[in-house]
Amino acid sequence: MKLHVLSEHLQKKLPLINKAVSLKGQLPVLSNVLLEAKGGKLIISSTDLEIGIQTEIPANIEQEGGTTVPAKTFSELIASLPSDKITLELIENTLKVSTKKTKSTLQTIPKEEFPAIYEEKGEKVLVMKKGVLQKDFAEVLFAASNDTSRPALSGILIKKEENGFLLVATDGYRLSLKKQATAMENTSDGGVQEAKFLIPARVFKELHGLKEAEDIAIYIAGKSNQIILDQGHTLIVGRMIDADFPAYERIIPTSSTTKVVFDKEEMQKAIKICAIFARETANIVRFTVKKDTIIVSANTPNVGDNTVEVEATLTGDENEVAFNARYLLDFFANIEEETIAFEMSGPLNPGVFRIKDDNSYLHIIMPIRVQSSGELA
Repeated sequence: MKLHVLSEHLQKKLPLINKAVSLKGQLPVLSNVLLEAKGGKLIISSTDLEIGIQTEIPANIEQEGGTTVPAKTFSELIASLPSDKITLELIENTLKVSTKKTKSTLQTIPKEEFPAIYEEKGEKVLVMKKGVLQKDFAEVLFAASNDTSRPALSGILIKKEENGFLLVATDGYRLSLKKQATAMENTSDGGVQEAKFLIPARVFKELHGLKEAEDIAIYIAGKSNQIILDQGHTLIVGRMIDADFPAYERIIPTSSTTKVVFDKEEMQKAIKICAIFARETANIVRFTVKKDTIIVSANTPNVGDNTVEVEATLTGDENEVAFNARYLLDFFANIEEETIAFEMSGPLNPGVFRIKDDNSYLHIIMPIRVQSSGELA
């Protein structure tokens, strides 16, 4: 194997590739990246056996071939090189990395020991239009659990409906739901009988980091139970989650006694202030809904307390409820719109956050039951 490639192309792609490099050390080759020179391209792959990432960059190939090299060392080396042409040459069990002024060698593991990321793409079942991942999925992804011990809660449900698609994620304490009517296209020719998929949120989180705003094709490989997201020059592969997603419809309130509209930025600043005083009390912040104000407050015995008033427009009853400040801040950080509607029916019922005049999205946060003093009940 011998090829020439521009350093900036490698530097741009390696941070994404490293996200699938194994840190557990169960197999030495999983700490490596696979480099393959063929067809006028350098194809770079990584996998931790949970997800796989593959990307390609243009290259001048003198001799096709492939090998694997330690991901961390290779990435740090490439990141340190100036903008220049890099030559990669495999000589027996060593990869030579050279520029006009630098020469380095890396020990390799044969590419045959690197596990295949996927065997076949399978059937193309969906196409996500440009920008959907950056906005619509961002509004849902953060609600999925990072704990894979409960697989269903670590995934995103994509469900075909009459007028489009539904995206749902929950970690058991909060839930995000987005109705996507126009920006996803069902391309299944019938091989996949039901357009309902439970996909690891991590797959979308890694793809979300890409800056290219291209359409994304989703493939389902039935034999291997894999999902493949193809963005042209980059593939991200994950295994479909074989678990029952929670009956999310049951926890979505069908009515409310209190509805209040407020400015997101003003509320976000209020919660950040109160969160300082909520650190020692399970991050509890309280909403006290008044006629034209939401009083956001937090109290920690032996530390202090504070209140912040946020202007609001109330419809219905005055009310009170407490939430985990971190969940509130996560929600506001992932919503672009500035005017939020909040609905509730009492201190023990879920709080529903919506975007004003937009029925396509809702976010639910479970309340925290507190005593009048602000302590956990």
